[in-house]
Amino acid sequence: MTLANKITSVRLILAPLFFVVYLLPQFSSKLFESLTLWTVPVLWIIFIVSEITDFLDGMAARKRGEVSDIGKLYDPFADTLTQLTYFFCFVIDGILPALLFLLVLYREFGILFIRNLMLRKGIAMGARMGGKIKTVTYILAGSCALLASSVRRLGLDNSLYRITSITACVIFLISVILAAYSFLDYVSVYRKHE
Repeated sequence: MTLANKITSVRLILAPLFFVVYLLPQFSSKLFESLTLWTVPVLWIIFIVSEITDFLDGMAARKRGEVSDIGKLYDPFADTLTQLTYFFCFVIDGILPALLFLLVLYREFGILFIRNLMLRKGIAMGARMGGKIKTVTYILAGSCALLASSVRRLGLDNSLYRITSITACVIFLISVILAAYSFLDYVSVYRKHE
């Protein structure tokens, strides 16, 4: 396993950890009520480290000459798993709409299917530019949703929660539109190889 793939693997560990920490207060009894405040910095650390590893793995692969077909598939897989985990938490919490999450889920499974079809042709289809732009908007939407969650967990002003959650929804909607566009791009690449 290359250094880049080891860095990518960190996201596969952090994604379920984010899920557990995020939902811990919802399983609360009086024992967990005091834990709600500490989840805020922990969630931000997990979120930021996850996104930094997404940047570092590609940089390490290029710098060390370790760009591989496995890495081209492993990195987007780790990205998708991580982002779907975040979005699922925010949907459970009522910050992001379930319908948009479902569209993201369908898109990601569609991309997985296309990648598998391409593999049958001996082509490892890595992330395309549209997918990378979509990822940036996913990160922005996730950041805003985590900010909204943090505001709520810290018991801050309710109007601040509304502003951050509405902003997260708008950015999430934009990311879903970009995700649909990038899906069509992946489909067109596949069709060229039919």
